[in-house]
Amino acid sequence: MALTLYDLEVSGNCYKVRLLSSLLGIPLELKPVDFMAGAHKQSPLIELNPFGEVPILVDGDVILRDSQAILIYIARKWGGEAWLPTDAASMARVAQWLFVAGNEIARGPNDARLHDKFGYKLDAMLARQKAARILTLMNTHLTSHTWLALERPTIADIACMPYIGIGHEGGVPLDAYPAVSAWIARIKALTGFISMPAL
Repeated sequence: MALTLYDLEVSGNCYKVRLLSSLLGIPLELKPVDFMAGAHKQSPLIELNPFGEVPILVDGDVILRDSQAILIYIARKWGGEAWLPTDAASMARVAQWLFVAGNEIARGPNDARLHDKFGYKLDAMLARQKAARILTLMNTHLTSHTWLALERPTIADIACMPYIGIGHEGGVPLDAYPAVSAWIARIKALTGFISMPAL
């Protein structure tokens, strides 16, 4: 039985789930959400996720919200040790970057895109400043590391890549960050990779 994903095609957070599932060969039943009509804040979706957000993953009796949490679930259930290892140090190294995805990247390139592409009332200048800071840190890190957390791709890379890769939609191009661009190219070269609009 396929997993059900309540999905928005242009959402980087939904895309993370689609991407990891594709890399692992896990079939997803996609249920597009009419975001502009507010379907995510109405029944039946608001009962599945009282936070009124997508993605929402349904796997039998398991209902999950938040893209990083969903990545953890899929990686632990189907990905073995490869995508989220269980030893303490490696798991913590992956988790560090999951928190970056939910904080610095969300408030940086993601917020800038929400402002420019979707008209959200956000401080775009502040978002672009935050984007520059995290991209500088990531570029330095990726200058001497092939992947973010370990010596192989993990859900850290899947969590962080989408809003970096589509940051140009928020006035955050990657021209000044060649190591970040090269890392995105490595992700795109993975077997089973799928893309999303603007990536």
